Amino acid sequence: MITLYDHPLSPYAQKVKISLREKGLAFETVAPGGLGAGGAQGEFVEASPRAEVPALVDGDVRIFDSTIILEYLDDAYPEPSMRPDSAADRARVRMLEEVMDTHFEAINWGLSEIRWFKRAEGAQAEMLFAAARAQTEGFFAWLETQLGTREWFNGETFGWGDLSVVPFANEKVGQGNPPVRGSKLSDWLERANARPSVAATNADMAAIASASTTMPNVAELVEKGLFKREYRDHRLEWMIKSGGIDVVLKGLERDNIRFAPPFG
Repeated sequence: MITLYDHPLSPYAQKVKISLREKGLAFETVAPGGLGAGGAQGEFVEASPRAEVPALVDGDVRIFDSTIILEYLDDAYPEPSMRPDSAADRARVRMLEEVMDTHFEAINWGLSEIRWFKRAEGAQAEMLFAAARAQTEGFFAWLETQLGTREWFNGETFGWGDLSVVPFANEKVGQGNPPVRGSKLSDWLERANARPSVAATNADMAAIASASTTMPNVAELVEKGLFKREYRDHRLEWMIKSGGIDVVLKGLERDNIRFAPPFG
């Protein structure tokens, strides 16, 4: 059976679970330890040297990075294909995925840093919130143009383009910034969430979210350096360009942010 190293709140892991469920593939999920403190090890790090979810184990095959996992699943288990038929459409949805994985995810992540992890408060927090709102409106407008007159981002059927957008769009809903009701994007999101593969993945997320009410105050753990958030790539860029360079400097000083671990 396929094993997926997973955290239900990870939009990258959600992408993979939606694909697995669309393909009807049996899989088990494993929640690796050490993600919060930056001390992951063992079989998980053997599968994912960056110590990030998702990572997939299929027999002797070990793969990390959600995009590469999606490519593997379509190559190894081609029916039904998540990729569109034409080369042009495949390139189009891969560009869509790239934007969501990098620029869009960074906004969602940055808002979590402020709202849940209390990285900024007062006027600085309001400035970062305002930047995120403006950026989100721009991306929503861009997504509307990408959807165009299609029923699905992928084309005539649900696929790669849709599973690449829906986890991040749902996170925006959870943050209180959904697409405008009645818009093409809002209608698409309603259709996407009605699919069994997406609904089951959302249920995984809801289960851990409800359990989090009994978890310790993670903002306090961050403040003490016992919980370290990963500031990689576009996340670091977002915080700096949106006015949060002091957040980064403070995190480095208090050793409560981290970057990718060394390989080997």
